[in-house]
Amino acid sequence: MLRKDLVNRSPVCKILNPDSITQVKFGAVLSRAGVGKTQFLVQIALTRLLNNEKIIHISLNDPMEKINLRYMDSFNNLVDSIGYVDPQKAKRLWDDINQLKVGITYNESSFDPKKINDYLNSFKKTNNGLPSILVIDGLNFDNDLSSLLDQLGNISETFKISIWFSMRTHREESLCPDGYPKQFENVKDRFDKALLLNPKDNKIEATVLKNGVDKDRKYLLDPATMMPE
Repeated sequence: MLRKDLVNRSPVCKILNPDSITQVKFGAVLSRAGVGKTQFLVQIALTRLLNNEKIIHISLNDPMEKINLRYMDSFNNLVDSIGYVDPQKAKRLWDDINQLKVGITYNESSFDPKKINDYLNSFKKTNNGLPSILVIDGLNFDNDLSSLLDQLGNISETFKISIWFSMRTHREESLCPDGYPKQFENVKDRFDKALLLNPKDNKIEATVLKNGVDKDRKYLLDPATMMPE
């Protein structure tokens, strides 16, 4: 029951529909630096962990100790949002889902889709169950990533895994005529879902850029918890 309650409280449930998170090839969370794209990606991953699914989180920017703290803080925020929960029950659930998460750090020069392919093959060989999503946080979409995305697309299809990216935008850049940031405009046809985060007063405005036929919906989020108002 606690698992279901936490998923229902997740901002992902309110904005993107958690059941569809694993039904895409590519998804993206976009924002300028420091606005919250990594934090929202963690929320996406948490919905899968709470459904007893494995996830892989690859970071090209932060040490895994920092990413692990983000997961714990996001979990605790969800717990706090539903009122009183027996601390021991919450701890047991955290211990259960935390072991389903694999964290890997690379830098841009060492990041190689072949390593990911080999790692996922190791899951298949042990019949240990494949992860449902792969989070890749820190690729530079100012560059031409066509070849890299081709390779990752093949991985998504081969292993039936959804891949979610962070995508950094820039304050000084105007949106394209269709309302997309330049970084997303260049790759939009590859993506099934995308969410843009922007600071607004003391909140974060989340705009759905792509979600099937659904787009342009806006939500105001608490920057500390990512919870919608």
